[in-house]
Amino acid sequence: MLRRYTIILEADAEEGGYTVIIHALPGCVTQGETVDDCIERAKEAIAGYIESLEAHGEPVPEEKEPLRAIVVDVAA
Repeated sequence: MLRRYTIILEADAEEGGYTVIIHALPGCVTQGETVDDCIERAKEAIAGYIESLEAHGEPVPEEKEPLRAIVVDVAA
C-alpha cells in the first residue's frame, strides 16, 4: 500500500543539517545533512513507525490534507 505524508524540514543552525518532523505521525522524527538525505531517512522512519503500529494492532494515521506553510510579517 502506498501512503503519502508531508515531512517538515527545520534547519539546525547550530549543528547543521535538518530535523525532519512527520506531523501526522506523532513522535516520528529523524534528521539528515541534506534535503535528499532527509527524504530518504523520513521514508525509513515512516516505514518503521507504520510497521510498529501494525505489529501492535494499532491504527495507522492517514494525512487528511497536506500541511500548509504561510509566512507572515509582524511589526514588533
